[in-house]
Amino acid sequence: MVISTSEAFSRVIIDSQLKDVGWKVVDGFSVRYEHPLSDGKRADYLLCDRNGRGLAVIEAKRSSINAGDAAEQARHYAEKLDVPFIFLANGNEIKFWDWRLEAYPHEIATFFSQEDLERRFASRLMRNDPLSIPIDKRIASRDYQMECINTLCGEINQGRRKLLVEMATGTGKTRTAAAFIDRMFKANAVTRVLFLVDRIPLAIQTEDAFNEYLRDYPSYVLRNGRRFDDAKRVTITTLQSMINTYHEYSAGYFDLIVSDECHRSIYGKWKKVLLHFDGIQVGLTATPCVAEDANEDGAFVKDTLRFFEVSKPTFQYQLKQAVDEGYLAPYQIYKAKTVKTAAEGGFSVSKDEIKWDGMDDRTRIELEEAFAKQNPISVDPNALERRFTIPERNRAIVRDFKTVMDAGYWDAVTSLQRKPIPGKTIVFAVTKAHAATLAEMFDKEFAHLKPSPDVRYADYVVSGTGADDTVDGLAKIKRFKKEKFPQILVSVNMLDTGFDCPEVMNLVFARFTKSVTLYRQMRGRGTRLSQGKPLFTIFDYVGVTDFHKDDDSYATGGLVIEGQPGKPNPKPINVVTVDTDDEIDPATRAWVTYDEEGNVVFAEPAEVKSNELGLKFEEWLAEQDLTYDQDRWLHQVENQVKRNAGIWDDVTLDHLELDALAAQGGKRKGIQLFGSEGRLASLLQNLSHRVFGDSASH
Repeated sequence: MVISTSEAFSRVIIDSQLKDVGWKVVDGFSVRYEHPLSDGKRADYLLCDRNGRGLAVIEAKRSSINAGDAAEQARHYAEKLDVPFIFLANGNEIKFWDWRLEAYPHEIATFFSQEDLERRFASRLMRNDPLSIPIDKRIASRDYQMECINTLCGEINQGRRKLLVEMATGTGKTRTAAAFIDRMFKANAVTRVLFLVDRIPLAIQTEDAFNEYLRDYPSYVLRNGRRFDDAKRVTITTLQSMINTYHEYSAGYFDLIVSDECHRSIYGKWKKVLLHFDGIQVGLTATPCVAEDANEDGAFVKDTLRFFEVSKPTFQYQLKQAVDEGYLAPYQIYKAKTVKTAAEGGFSVSKDEIKWDGMDDRTRIELEEAFAKQNPISVDPNALERRFTIPERNRAIVRDFKTVMDAGYWDAVTSLQRKPIPGKTIVFAVTKAHAATLAEMFDKEFAHLKPSPDVRYADYVVSGTGADDTVDGLAKIKRFKKEKFPQILVSVNMLDTGFDCPEVMNLVFARFTKSVTLYRQMRGRGTRLSQGKPLFTIFDYVGVTDFHKDDDSYATGGLVIEGQPGKPNPKPINVVTVDTDDEIDPATRAWVTYDEEGNVVFAEPAEVKSNELGLKFEEWLAEQDLTYDQDRWLHQVENQVKRNAGIWDDVTLDHLELDALAAQGGKRKGIQLFGSEGRLASLLQNLSHRVFGDSASH
């Protein structure tokens, strides 16, 4: 067989590429050149395992020929040698083909190492249909979670290698992913998994979850610059942490890559890291993916769909469906702005209201030039806490929050009186200084609820990636989740995404964001269910819910996260303090209710009554010591009380046999949950007295 000069040159490059991933190209055992076939032809290369058994052929072509053009020739060689894998190479590109399972070869970054090829071969021999493996319901038992896993496995069986899952924040993406990974391992469909997150704190959180869900498959967090742990089955890390390491490994090291909310990093400068490994790609996102959005804000969605080569997600489970089916908590929105925040076209600041002491020279010059042209100047409300701060504005927000928490708010527009549920609260702030200020103000405002003066009712945490970091942020977050205090945690980029604390009852937006992706992530911190949590409350002091048209019908599309949250500004800006009064503008205060079409609902008298009964019902529930099943059943009773607000004046055993309650087991179910008919009757009598008051039948 005569080899052309150009093909010989390609083979020199191919030999080098094999050496780069650890093949011993001159031992005559692992790599065999011009391997003879029974029909007198020769395979360019035969790659063998450590026992000399053939695993793959390489068909080499000169660089001017498309490597894929040699597919049929290579398949003939593979059939004759009875090997499962084919590599097609021309010195410029490498394509891989599991020719018995795939219709076409696909491009890869490197040859597989001998160890990776052996693992791929062993996996192939022992592989079962993933759909034949039972889903571990201890990990994921909800119908939609199992449907998602079955959908993914079905698509993989069809040869799909890129899959996109859209699941609303709080619906258990990590649990679903863990159960999917567990099934793929048990089916021997994969051997090593790469699980990508966008921040190391989330990697640590995922590791804790996987240690619980995937005990048979050890996992670890890969830190920046470290080498992979070959003994572990699951690597959890960020793309940034792999940037200096990934190229030391062959493309076959991972055969399943799961990307959990990695946002734009997977499409930008770190895209090459992700594409290096030849594995099934599964993306997890909470951002609704709709391709029709053509403006700049839709770039993230378009890039997501393009990367995973789909026109819509492989599987979708959206927020509205999750709330409707009782898996996520619904929410109410309380809107209020201070006079300065609500000012259209900006608010006025006079020169004598500026605190000039301690101001840096650059800021002083800018302001002096501005005031030389006009006095007062007009300031955009969006500049608050970024370029300007009004201490009285922050105090007004804190005081208003306490007022609404203590007494509720009677909305004159909708004639509704609502009272948020006291409990764990996250406040979204703009900067570290803003967070520290708010935390101290909240702490003072709720000082009467502290067991001792040294305890912090409110604390703050800042993103863990810059000079302004909270040193012990993770410890503070753990304390917030596990201990009674702090009750309020003010966050700058630390709790926006990935933070899981079902007990969060309230979210306070003191930070505005244009990103609908980030807004939905922040909103998702409250959606998880917990005992005694029928809903959560969003306090919007910056107009962010209006901006994103949060109508609870879950607007489609997605926006690019502006900048890089948590990245320190290379030129810190001195925030100018404005010494002026500010207070909540009464005209901006409102509870907002929407129908399924996203239209504002103005309450009818029956609805006012329904909400009044619901509020009293929740107050009664909060005082009860209930199991999860008892609490869930009583919420079904509450739904019927509210639905029949104009008819019922008490709740008795007979009411349990009506409407939807009968379908849920009725009186029999209630007796089962509470032990006896007498106990159930006594409970309902107490409930009726508290909810219906004097109107309750006796």
